[in-house]
Amino acid sequence: MLTLIVGFDTKSAAAISKCMIMGASASSVWYNLRVPHPCREVPIIDYDLALLFQPMLMLGITIGVSLSVVFPYWLITVLIIILFIGTSSRSLFRATEMWKEETILKKAMAEGQQTFVNSNGEILIDVEYEPLVPKEEKTALQIMRDNLNIKRIIVLLLVWICFLLLQVFKNDLRACTPLYWVLNLLQFPAAFAVFFYECIKLYKESKRRRLVGNQESICEANIQWTATNLALCALCGIIGGTVGGLLGSGGGFILGPLLLEIGVIPQVASATATFVMMFSSSLSVVEFYLLKRFPIPYALYLMSVSILAGFWGQFIVRKLIAILKRSSIIVFILSGVIFASALTMGVIGVEKSIRMINNHEFMGFLDFCSNQ
Repeated sequence: MLTLIVGFDTKSAAAISKCMIMGASASSVWYNLRVPHPCREVPIIDYDLALLFQPMLMLGITIGVSLSVVFPYWLITVLIIILFIGTSSRSLFRATEMWKEETILKKAMAEGQQTFVNSNGEILIDVEYEPLVPKEEKTALQIMRDNLNIKRIIVLLLVWICFLLLQVFKNDLRACTPLYWVLNLLQFPAAFAVFFYECIKLYKESKRRRLVGNQESICEANIQWTATNLALCALCGIIGGTVGGLLGSGGGFILGPLLLEIGVIPQVASATATFVMMFSSSLSVVEFYLLKRFPIPYALYLMSVSILAGFWGQFIVRKLIAILKRSSIIVFILSGVIFASALTMGVIGVEKSIRMINNHEFMGFLDFCSNQ
């Protein structure tokens, strides 16, 4: 939209969109902190998953921002289209599956059943809409206190500060000097230290639960935390961060569908993704600011609009979920926005390519005339 409507070039639009994502995600996190978990007595933000993905996302962002300096416009446009079509298709497939299961659930509820079997053969209990045990009424302050995990937030802040300081120090150095590369490489141990700590914690806890026959999930993800799955999460985190830094898209375009894929319910996936995006996008904003990539008045204005939009967007969508009793709405909105972005960028790319080709031919004609 920044490219099509306002007229920014792709690289400036990527930087300003990060400012907007930071504002929208911050307001969404504030809203989510005042919302209880839909079916469990746990925080709506999964801090285990946030600590698992956040370091890899931030590492990928620094790689992506560096690549955005050297990648040409056409390559960035092609990558945007490929990424958005792939993620939107997968999200739409996931949303359709969820819609069918919700239809079965509502039919079972209408018939007075308390359980039903979903497409994966799992027996589900209706705790999302009509809990078997009535929930204790809590005030907004109590809900916010329950949703906060101060220790995990401090760890995430420390990782963010480490990356921020490395970017600030690196900005004062001449590119490609030995100290410049040392500071770049220091980001890897900082990210992997936190990631491996969380990996070991999840792996040991998951193994211990399997040995005693306890199938309850450690966190919201309904997968077994094996070495292969943890390595895949690291790869997806780095790819998501790189794409976000390179293209200016939110890491949520990768993290949101990924969390849904590993079994996180939409409300928690949305809250966790926006929480992680708040940290990662703010780091991108600092990096783009140091590169002098965006005009500050435009960025401040659009970020203010995004803060309001993020808050009211959360409010309206949650009202729709409460009325329709379908959390798949979140996934349909996600896939729709991503697909619309792919179409928009495709149109822009074709128009600019034709303009560049015509301009090149015209300049070639002028050269021919001058030679004659």
